Amino acid sequence: MTKTIKLISPVDGEVYAERPVLSGAEARQAVAMAREAQPAWAALPLGERIARVEAGIAALNAMKDEIVPELAGQMGRPVRYGGEFGGVNERTAYMAKIAAEALAPTEVEDSDRFRREIRREPVGVVFVIAPWNYPFLTAVNTIVPALIAGNAVILKHASQTLLAGERLAQAMERGGVPPEVFRNVVLDHQTTEELIAERSFGFVNFTGSVRGGQAIERAAAGTFTATGLELGGKDPGYVRADADLDAAVDGLMDGAMFNSGQCCCGIERIYVHESLYDAFVEKAVAWVMQHKLGDPNDPATTMGPMAHRRFADVVRGQIADAVAEGARPLIDPAAFPADDGGAYLAPQILVDVHHEMRVMREESFGPVVGIMPVKDDDEAVALMNDCDYGLTASVWTTDTDAALEIGSRLETGTVFMNRCDYLDPALCWTGCKDTGRGAALSELGYLAVTRPKSYHLKKVQK
Repeated sequence: MTKTIKLISPVDGEVYAERPVLSGAEARQAVAMAREAQPAWAALPLGERIARVEAGIAALNAMKDEIVPELAGQMGRPVRYGGEFGGVNERTAYMAKIAAEALAPTEVEDSDRFRREIRREPVGVVFVIAPWNYPFLTAVNTIVPALIAGNAVILKHASQTLLAGERLAQAMERGGVPPEVFRNVVLDHQTTEELIAERSFGFVNFTGSVRGGQAIERAAAGTFTATGLELGGKDPGYVRADADLDAAVDGLMDGAMFNSGQCCCGIERIYVHESLYDAFVEKAVAWVMQHKLGDPNDPATTMGPMAHRRFADVVRGQIADAVAEGARPLIDPAAFPADDGGAYLAPQILVDVHHEMRVMREESFGPVVGIMPVKDDDEAVALMNDCDYGLTASVWTTDTDAALEIGSRLETGTVFMNRCDYLDPALCWTGCKDTGRGAALSELGYLAVTRPKSYHLKKVQK
């Protein structure tokens, strides 16, 4: 009997899609076909590869009317937000623009005696294991530079967003990327780990949980396969005494609640200078109360369900534990009648919180944020660093020098000033501690999907 993966929609709890899982033999055949097709793809001129990838992204944009409601059905994002096309296009355009320079040889010497240089070569077959929360944005971070650099790509998408992988494959084929060069596959965990352990790939990119990242590392152990791992997060925001209060409330609360809090670099804890604390909290509550929780297919809905009931249950458990330990919830769930105890979860703000509470230390990945007062920068830095994760941190201030000084002390991959929850494709996307390792986007993103090859050519003297 063929094993299948069922996608359960958070909108109504019904099966939205079901796909057969590839057998081990079928998966290995897909990898073999990719490996065989990759040299011819790499032999194409760089400009030709860029043009085909850009045409693939254009084909994806042409599917917008189908993709936006599919996202609502698969993972619950409201249709009013129109999908992820702005970020997809921005990142693709930037990585295409810098490709020639990023992939150009580094010349050390070209004299009458020697030619010495370092070139970048594709690693072969790149394996992308993509998450459900931003199924297109996160995937293109690696897919686009990998293809442009001359690699073949095997994509395994999350079970919650099976259709996103299919759409990407359709789009790339329409753009002129051969189907053997870019292949979407449906795999179970066992086959995934077996393929990695068999050294099937030159690079494995995974975005997901810490536990998932640990499984990838165990599978790759001893193979010397390079991995890029973007794992958990508990990103903090700090509002200094000199901050623009209204801008800080709007930015940080959007960072905490957008996509029902299901953002890799979403804000999960906020520290506010004591002089602004009461005003910030009051404005934050008013900001949340403007939202409407409901059916993501309704254009009036600003907050849809979480992607799965079990994710919402994790957040409910954290909130309940925090309240039992003395935290004070400021949002009455009754104000959001769509909260059904299942995937639909009312947003919540917690005060009187401390770092012994799970909600301030463990990843929530949902629409809840804890807010604490601090007396100065030192206390804020200590609390921001008091965490097992390090993806981004957001500082709100009018003093750029202060933000740089604070940022230099933060254990994080990206420091923001007066913004949050954004990926700048010109900057390296990376993390530290349990958030994982690796580099995506920017010129460094090309280093992840290529390997250096040195040429030391001694010229014959006549």
